[in-house]
Amino acid sequence: MLKTQAAPPSEATGAPGPEAVLFREGMSRVADAVHVVTTDGAAGRAGFTATAVTPVTDSPASLLVCLNTASRSAQALLSNRVFCVNTLGADDIQLADVFAGRAGLQGQERFTIGQWEKLQTGSPALMTSLVSFDCRISDARVVATHHVIIGEIVRIRLGEQKPALVYQGRHYHEL
Repeated sequence: MLKTQAAPPSEATGAPGPEAVLFREGMSRVADAVHVVTTDGAAGRAGFTATAVTPVTDSPASLLVCLNTASRSAQALLSNRVFCVNTLGADDIQLADVFAGRAGLQGQERFTIGQWEKLQTGSPALMTSLVSFDCRISDARVVATHHVIIGEIVRIRLGEQKPALVYQGRHYHEL
């Protein structure tokens, strides 16, 4: 059955917008690659699981990452001004859960799971990832509840070609 909903006007534009619950339900039906985004530097080492990652341009090569402003990792990433996007393989479900906060590990403890090395920026790169994009922040701004961060890629590490981990319907799947 097709479900639609009229919503009250948005504060920013005055145009109607969907309720947050309906938006989240709609987005749960979109399959996205699963990534662990990491940072390290003067503000400390941190990381989080993300699906809100997308390419921006190939010249200069850059990625966009979205991160909730309430996240513990947000301040470290913004202060360090560097991050690494590690795209997970289907066999990395445990790691996705660890960095999503579902395993009870916090901060530095999260990096006891997986094999890590540092790339050019010093951000941790996951050795089993499909690909790691090592980035320097070129732009960052707050949009409602999230930081929207654009990183210029300074190094790419290609991993083994194997099935990817995706998130859809509030569950992990192999692709």
